[in-house]
Amino acid sequence: MDTTLQVRIDTKTKKQAQKKFQAFGLSLSSGVKLMLRQAIADEHLSFAPTTRKWKDLRHWRLYEKEIAWAKKHGKRYNNAEDMFVDIFKK
Repeated sequence: MDTTLQVRIDTKTKKQAQKKFQAFGLSLSSGVKLMLRQAIADEHLSFAPTTRKWKDLRHWRLYEKEIAWAKKHGKRYNNAEDMFVDIFKK
């Protein structure tokens, strides 16, 4: 591997994800890599982003903050292929 991906996430979510991936015999790192590779192979997310608790919009407010930050400071690409080339430089 020649690059590192850092993700900010709360401790509870990280621990829950680790338990789920461990149930499949995967580390958290391997699970994330698998999800990224699958999204590339399928050319879409393998899930529809939703929340079980529609009344609890706290998570959506956090997502909106992250989206606003990314729009202001994030990289821009002309298409998905350019993005993947940048992310997975060979």
